[in-house]
Amino acid sequence: MPEGQPAAVRSFRDLMMWRKSMDLVVACYRLTQGFPASETYGLVSQIRRSAVSVPANIAEGHARKRTGDYLHHLSIASGSLAELETHILIAVRLGFVGEAEVDPILEDAHEVGRVLAGLIQKLGMRKP
Repeated sequence: MPEGQPAAVRSFRDLMMWRKSMDLVVACYRLTQGFPASETYGLVSQIRRSAVSVPANIAEGHARKRTGDYLHHLSIASGSLAELETHILIAVRLGFVGEAEVDPILEDAHEVGRVLAGLIQKLGMRKP
C-alpha cells in the first residue's frame, strides 16, 4: 500500500470516526465522574447514554448490508451527538463543569459530527 494511503476498511473498528467517538465516550465518562450524586440517574445517565449511542450506531450501521440501513444508523449517531452537546451545555449552565473543561470534548464531538455529515452526504448520493 502506498505511503499515506488509508488502510482498507474491513471492520467498523477501522473507521476513524468510530475510534474518535469511542474516545469521546471515555471523555464523557470522566467528565461526569465529578457530577453531584443527585444527577446519577439524570444528567450523568443522559450524557453517558448519548455518548455511547454514537459509536454503537456507527458500528451497527457499518455491519448492515444495505446503504439505506447504514445511513439510518449514521443519522441516529448524528442526532446522539447533538443530544450529547445539549446535555453538556446544560451541565455547564448548571455549574457542574466549567466551559474550559468541556471545550475539548465539544471540539471532538464537532469533529466526529463533521466526518459523519460528510459520510452521510457521500452515501446519500449513491443510496440504492
